[in-house]
Amino acid sequence: MHMTVLLDSYMGMFLPRDIAVRITNFMAGDIVFPFIDKNEITATFYLFGKDKGVIGHREAQTAIELARETIQKSSRYITILRNMHNKLSPDFIRQDYTKRALQISIEVQNEPSFDLSHLNRRISRDPTILSACFTQHIAYYNQDYFFELLGPFNESEVPKDLLNKLQARMLLLGYNTEDAQSLPFQNRFFPFLDWIRMYG
Repeated sequence: MHMTVLLDSYMGMFLPRDIAVRITNFMAGDIVFPFIDKNEITATFYLFGKDKGVIGHREAQTAIELARETIQKSSRYITILRNMHNKLSPDFIRQDYTKRALQISIEVQNEPSFDLSHLNRRISRDPTILSACFTQHIAYYNQDYFFELLGPFNESEVPKDLLNKLQARMLLLGYNTEDAQSLPFQNRFFPFLDWIRMYG
């Protein structure tokens, strides 16, 4: 596997917009699972070539393979959760998130920028927690879902103000609906563009 693309990739959730706040509140015991409503659109992304782009056929093939593995892993986990309802209990999920949060705490405690707000931000945006959150809610509500891989984007395919973040990148989008036509907005790409402008 070509490590450059793997190391230069990251994931997140861009819907619901306040997902980081909800995860923080859930872990603190202020809200319960499920903390995303059944009728809310839930969406995740994986951006390949975040800093350097996806350059050439070999890196594009690596990104395609990473996307395929990501989809398979998510599908497997959703199937497991649908068959093992105890893994969807609030206590089990909170324990799972807390265990991951402790790992992150150990990882970042020696970083020069370490402080409590930095730590909380890292935890609420952690890919392991976010990918679990996405699949847990889909399994809990027994929802359909789809993934779509886009890119590498050329200059004409992304807004000018996002060229430095998206040109030559590849993007895997995942939604909790059957297909793009089932989404309540015109284009499955637009909500992600709004998110990356604000947080990316």
